[in-house]
Amino acid sequence: MRLTTEEKIELGFNPAFGGRDEQPQLGVDIEEPHSGETLEEMVDNGVDLVYSLNDRPPWYLCILLGFQHYILAFGGIIAVPLILAEPLCIGDNNIAKSQLISTIFFVSGLCTLLQTAVGTRLPILQGGTFSFITPTLAILALPKWQCPDPNAPAILSMQLQNDTSPQQVENSDEIWMSRIREIQGAILVSSLLQIVLGFSGLVGLVLKFIGPLAIAPTINLIGMSLFIEAGKKCGGHWGIAALTVCLILLFSQYLSKVDVPMIAYKDKKWKVFQYPLFKLFSALFGMCGGWLLCFVLTISDVLPSKSDQYGFSARTDISLDAVTNSPWFHVPYPGQWGLPTVSLSSVLGMMAGVLASTMESIGDYYACARLSGAPPPPTHAINRGIAVEGIGCILAALWGTGNGTTSYSQNIAALGITKVGSRLVLQTTGILMIVLGIFGKFGAVFITIPDPVIGGMFLVMFGMIAAVGISNLQYVDLNSSRNLLILGFSTFSGLVLPTWFHSNPGIIDTGIKELDQVIVVLFTTHMFIGGFLGFILDNTIPGTDKERGIKNWQDKVQEESKSLCDLSCYDIPFCSGFLKRFKCFQYLPFLPSYKTKTEEAST
Repeated sequence: MRLTTEEKIELGFNPAFGGRDEQPQLGVDIEEPHSGETLEEMVDNGVDLVYSLNDRPPWYLCILLGFQHYILAFGGIIAVPLILAEPLCIGDNNIAKSQLISTIFFVSGLCTLLQTAVGTRLPILQGGTFSFITPTLAILALPKWQCPDPNAPAILSMQLQNDTSPQQVENSDEIWMSRIREIQGAILVSSLLQIVLGFSGLVGLVLKFIGPLAIAPTINLIGMSLFIEAGKKCGGHWGIAALTVCLILLFSQYLSKVDVPMIAYKDKKWKVFQYPLFKLFSALFGMCGGWLLCFVLTISDVLPSKSDQYGFSARTDISLDAVTNSPWFHVPYPGQWGLPTVSLSSVLGMMAGVLASTMESIGDYYACARLSGAPPPPTHAINRGIAVEGIGCILAALWGTGNGTTSYSQNIAALGITKVGSRLVLQTTGILMIVLGIFGKFGAVFITIPDPVIGGMFLVMFGMIAAVGISNLQYVDLNSSRNLLILGFSTFSGLVLPTWFHSNPGIIDTGIKELDQVIVVLFTTHMFIGGFLGFILDNTIPGTDKERGIKNWQDKVQEESKSLCDLSCYDIPFCSGFLKRFKCFQYLPFLPSYKTKTEEAST
């Protein structure tokens, strides 16, 4: 679940803020947070950090806070392989599911280390992104990748690729591996767009033409298009799903202002402090509560034991073989599912997810900088961050997570609550994710989470994603019939066209198979249709910048130049002296020696 755009802008583009002259305190100095404050109020009042960006907390505190960030991102990361399991035709292959979970955590750790070391160098956690889910589902919905009849023998239909006859394949894993290789290839090639945007400095140019009326339907449709997946999971037992939702709402909203007394050792004595435990771990507590109830109902034989009875999917002993059969250690490696395959239709469809992820991450960079005690990120840091995110997506494609990577806003919000913005803490999180990703049994345990519990978590998470898209409209004049037409038409079309194409398979027949696949993938990707129509109409229908919401955005961006701060925290380590020695590096938009005209005027 991401921050709303309002929170990102307020956190990121707020004018000058004071630095801290005093040294960071040693020990576990967690002040009593103002639980009633919103994130905007927290920033406006100033974030008195215990540890700022370049500070190095004690090792035990790094591990503790690093694990906390891991838990915060847990729900969003684990949701990706659980969503993809069915369209990938993994079925009841729980070992494959556990390997996918281990792989995505492992790669998320690698990407986090890469982003914090040479990317933006901000304390940002990288993980799986829902922006890639929608085009992935559209690709896997093609007739070419429909799951075979479970009662039929395992057949790998190769004639669609090379016009040969179907070949019998003894290894049933090839059914889902062939599909994930297609997704790997699509992400691998489409992520090159992100790298080009970052290293060439075109990110700023692209964003000049993308306003709230293009972003709102794009992000909104990411959440809305996933309602079928949430419904399938919840349908296993609506009572359990509803309980999970109620628990998440209880912890995240009703108990968010309730601080739990905790004990810390400081100044050679134990001290009691108040900590917003429910606010930080609401999704985890809600999921564990539903999981625990299902476990109790399973061992007491309240839930049915026959697979054809309603409520069977709520049992926790369905997938126990995943834990027993999984190896203790599984080291993910590039190409573990085979060589990625590439097709034009899949690549073009996945590019919509790449652009949506890029727009979201830029807002995250500004928010993270404000809460970690760093100045607003300069142009070269943003360009490099987007490029490194593209490299992270390529790593995810090579390792085979079935997804890309993006920044996680919930972890950014935690910086303001814990008042620890140290880069080292997030690097510790990355190491923890790598270590736990190698531990095979750890990933297998999560396969035992019942579907209704996962469905309840999806209801909240996907709803929040849709709401984040709507929040972009706060800068737009909603009394304008022009804006209402663009918003309504683009959003509604993003729901109608994919539904029609799914209900009329094979309707497109241009005589060119590759072109047919391109059309089907693009027009069954909800976010592409909504974002594309919103972008075209917003830039062609006459309207003032104030009416379109562009002026309000630009006013916020201009405030960035008012902050005169030391930008050395964004320098690439061990390279500063070398880069300043040669003038040619001043023209590379991703290096610290590069400055835009606006940045030159402010210095």
